[in-house]
Amino acid sequence: MRNARRLALLGGVASTLLIAAAAHAETAPPSAAAIAPPATQERLAPLPEVDIAFTKFVLNNGLTLIVHEDHKAPIVAVNIWYGVGSKNEPEGRSGFAHLFEHLMFNGSENYNTDFFKGTELLGATDQNGTTNTDRTNYFQNVPTSALDAMLWLESDRMGHLLGAIDQARLDEQRGVVQNEKRQGENQPYGRVFNAITAATWPDEHPYGHTVIGSMEDLNAADLPTVQQWFRDYYGAANAVIVLAGDITPEQAREKVERYFGDIPSGPPVTQPRRMVVPMVGAQREVMYDRVGQPRLYKVWNSTPSGEADTDYLGMLGNVLASGRSSRLYKRLVIDEQLATAVSAGAGGRQIAGQFIVTATAKAGGDLNRIEAIVDEEMARLLRDGPTAEELERVRTQTAAGYIRGLERIGGFGGKSDLLAQSQVFYGGPAAWRNSYQRVVDARPGNLTDAGRRWLTDGSYSLEVLPFPDYSVAQGVDRTAGVPAVGAAPQAVFPSIERAQLSNGMKVMFVRRESVPTVSMNLILDAGAVVDSDDKAGLAQLTPQVMTNGTDDLTAIEISDRLQLLGATLGAGSGTNSTNVTMTALSARLDPSLDLFADVVLNPAFRQEDFQRTRTLQVAAIQQSNRTPGAIASRVLSREMYGPTSPYGRPGSGTEQTVASLTPADAEAWHSTWFRPDNATLVVVGDTTLAELTPKLERAFAGWRAPSAPMPARPGLADAPEHSGQPRILIVDRAGPQSTILAGRIAPAFDPATEASIDTMNTALGGAFTSRINMNLREDKGWSYGAGGGVPYGRGDRIYSVSAGVQSDKTAESLAELRRELTEVHASADPGRDRGGPGEHGAGFGRQLGNQCGHLRRAFEHGRLGRAGKLL
Repeated sequence: MRNARRLALLGGVASTLLIAAAAHAETAPPSAAAIAPPATQERLAPLPEVDIAFTKFVLNNGLTLIVHEDHKAPIVAVNIWYGVGSKNEPEGRSGFAHLFEHLMFNGSENYNTDFFKGTELLGATDQNGTTNTDRTNYFQNVPTSALDAMLWLESDRMGHLLGAIDQARLDEQRGVVQNEKRQGENQPYGRVFNAITAATWPDEHPYGHTVIGSMEDLNAADLPTVQQWFRDYYGAANAVIVLAGDITPEQAREKVERYFGDIPSGPPVTQPRRMVVPMVGAQREVMYDRVGQPRLYKVWNSTPSGEADTDYLGMLGNVLASGRSSRLYKRLVIDEQLATAVSAGAGGRQIAGQFIVTATAKAGGDLNRIEAIVDEEMARLLRDGPTAEELERVRTQTAAGYIRGLERIGGFGGKSDLLAQSQVFYGGPAAWRNSYQRVVDARPGNLTDAGRRWLTDGSYSLEVLPFPDYSVAQGVDRTAGVPAVGAAPQAVFPSIERAQLSNGMKVMFVRRESVPTVSMNLILDAGAVVDSDDKAGLAQLTPQVMTNGTDDLTAIEISDRLQLLGATLGAGSGTNSTNVTMTALSARLDPSLDLFADVVLNPAFRQEDFQRTRTLQVAAIQQSNRTPGAIASRVLSREMYGPTSPYGRPGSGTEQTVASLTPADAEAWHSTWFRPDNATLVVVGDTTLAELTPKLERAFAGWRAPSAPMPARPGLADAPEHSGQPRILIVDRAGPQSTILAGRIAPAFDPATEASIDTMNTALGGAFTSRINMNLREDKGWSYGAGGGVPYGRGDRIYSVSAGVQSDKTAESLAELRRELTEVHASADPGRDRGGPGEHGAGFGRQLGNQCGHLRRAFEHGRLGRAGKLL
């Protein structure tokens, strides 16, 4: 709904079917699953067990309630799933499920205004609504004190919606959805899944049309048909509510019965059952699109999620394309350097599934050769099976993914999402554990048998090729209103502990014990602005090459090591800083730290690794040159900062500057800026500073600051004065949608004034209910979304607003944006109609609910020189 539509998968592992008895109340038993240690000479600590405790109730009207207690923060995730998706749409009504999801946000009979206005006043975060082939869901996190109000709002739109839907609202949201469709199809590769859907499913199959639907069917939607859709599918018995967080099962049941108990059950819903339709033979298709690189898609129809073969096909996909040592990645990207990216996996849905291999060729690459290698490697894997080492990596990788996913109670992939999916798709909240155990217990023969059943016949191949570059010359008493919201709960802010190693490296530490992981972010005070003009892009390229090999380890060996440790590694740079990050299981912190330090201290910068990574960066630049938003952003930065400022050029560099870089350049950049007196290590996780410090001293014992002083860096961003009339710059790129980006210089970060800037932006462009989004999307229906913001940074910053609008409304949209900017500039209080906890404060609290939030806040804290606590 809010610029996001996504098919939520189960942590990369397809779910297993579980038929559960519909008891009145059900409590999950503890899991007995355990994972055997990896088959390697080094003894690694065993992986922890994973589980999500829950209590399940079924109300008298058929509504299912699932409750999970998690009292680490005073918030509750509210996640409601309805058993209706695009597979329930009859012929001529494609897109109805998704269109109705939009209508659910436009107000109900007793709260007849935009739903997001109400939830933002409650301090709701992580809120959205999404539709896929099999379900529609609505979710948000709210402070515990606002839960009654949130349940009142949700129950009002479940039980009291029809009186609020009129022709005007239907027409408005029809326009928004059609702009969403235009925006998605206007992106590179944006029409791919339209083609895959049409080619791989029969017309009469429930998956035989896209979720967003056709323009013709959307135009044909009328008010009586839309109202009947609500009566058919939005009854209480077709809904599952999950409450996860700071609440007990008894409290949850009392509240849900109070607000939802009087809602009618609705008619029984007839759901399609298993409809697997294997293809026969080999089908082929070629598509031309505005893309920078050719891409191959190979598709096989397969089993639904919840079946054993889907789990095993998912594991088979990981062996093929997950990690640098995977068979297709190693062959296509590393060894033969024909491709820049490759993926493979089983996308199981409720009644059928698909196995898809995707390979993105280098610019001008040979897709025929790539497809031949894909076929060859798949045939070899199905003939010989995976090795024991490959299978063990898949197990560990999966377990680590589950553990990291248990941090969040709400949002995509959070615990409430997992419980709801298991109940709606497989009949019980604990069904996900079956798939998890199946993965743990898998043997090589399980994978090969599943692959032979589904991947040896009946494929569809789609080649996506770039357009040639041509040129031309020139039950509640609702009359009392929404329940009052109590006082916002007092959040407990973590303290930052500090240390300094003997080599001068500073350490910032936040303890977080709720999940057995440790996250680290090494921050170097140097970024893209230190690059010279002729070596632009070097700061971005260098850390990427560092993760591709050390003096003792190749890229494949690093990838294997990470998977066996259950760790992740990343590196990158921004305008003013460079980061090397790692997440590790706390039980395996010591060997993970050794690997982290090896990457930081001993990068090899081998010619083949450097050349491969440089090719990927050039390919990304070429792709961005065809992406409307990226083009506009580069033009705006150059115009605002001036053509000679390092802040006005793209941090990625250009095709020419990056192509000229050498391994010696990267080695020199590393030697110059990677020094302990220029580094801060931010650590958040399940350890203590006293335990951590000696580990860091040992791991970084060989890192010493050179005797040479720190090189000079460019000054703060200093934009030239811009006077006179506003300027309009046009980038001519034909298409169904225009991208508008407007900006002006904002002052440097200052704690005394930043809250005022945040308040202004929240009113103008920083929220769904901001002025420009409500204007261009909700009022006019010209755009799928418009927003604005200002980044953290040093010196002058660019405040920008942007919108993707239908091309024939470009001039009108520009006029509306200018009017909104003028009115906010003239207003003494641009946020006057916003109240309650609001998105700014509630969003801050949401960040503190997981380790990444702690890490980001501590990073900003250190980067911008704030003192004291995280406030």
